[in-house]
Amino acid sequence: MITIIDYGSGNIKAIANIYEKLKVPYTIASSPEQVIGAKKIFLPGVGAFDETMSKLDSTGFRKVLDKEVLENNVPIMGICVGMQILADSSEEGTCKGLGYIKGKVKKIDANLILQKPKLPHLGWNSIEVLKNNELLKDIDPDFGFYFLHTYYFECDDKNNILATTNYGATFASAVYRENVFGIQFHPEKSHQNGVKLLNNFANL
Repeated sequence: MITIIDYGSGNIKAIANIYEKLKVPYTIASSPEQVIGAKKIFLPGVGAFDETMSKLDSTGFRKVLDKEVLENNVPIMGICVGMQILADSSEEGTCKGLGYIKGKVKKIDANLILQKPKLPHLGWNSIEVLKNNELLKDIDPDFGFYFLHTYYFECDDKNNILATTNYGATFASAVYRENVFGIQFHPEKSHQNGVKLLNNFANL
């Protein structure tokens, strides 16, 4: 069972539709109480870092996420801004992140990018898989994924990086630590690679 967090940020319907087609049981949690006892947690994210963290704090989701993820070791995966808030902080704002994976979110250096428009990083890009992990099993790295972002996750510990992508410079496009996973791209917009990755998370 996948518990998809609905705190007002993210393309939840698209994710739910994919799990429905995969016949993977899921539930949409619109209140923190619905997360208690979750088997796997999916953390979507569209928008800015501070806005997302403020929503998690004000709705009470942060407290229950801390308990389930840090104390009960429930697997969690964040996508896009949902990945970035796994960090300690961000150059995009002043709020503290969840801090599940040590690091800071930084803005992509537009001076390193030749093509225009330079930002955001928008469209398809390949990934380079650095570590064998079930999350990326049978993924085609050259086919890649669909990206839409201006900021990236810089891990304090490079061992937390699962995969990288190059856009002007190389950045972490998939990160992990124990039961915590984050991906910068949008699996719901990434065709067969995205469907496979979502299924892989369900089977962890």
